Amino acid sequence: MAGFVYRQNNVPEWQRLHQRHDGLRTWVKGPRAKMMLYPYFVILGLGFAGSMYGMGRAVFNKKTWW
Repeated sequence: MAGFVYRQNNVPEWQRLHQRHDGLRTWVKGPRAKMMLYPYFVILGLGFAGSMYGMGRAVFNKKTWW
């Protein structure tokens, strides 16, 4: 546990990163933000497009995907 107790304090670096006035939202800042946000936006877009496709087909009484 000595490595956990006596490790470097990274809080000032993270504060500098998130309090920088660069016009970005808080969730876009950080080293892993793009790795998590881009797949989320892709899945969100595909889900929305799929539901619009299904709704468009349901208007014409076709209740399947093909």
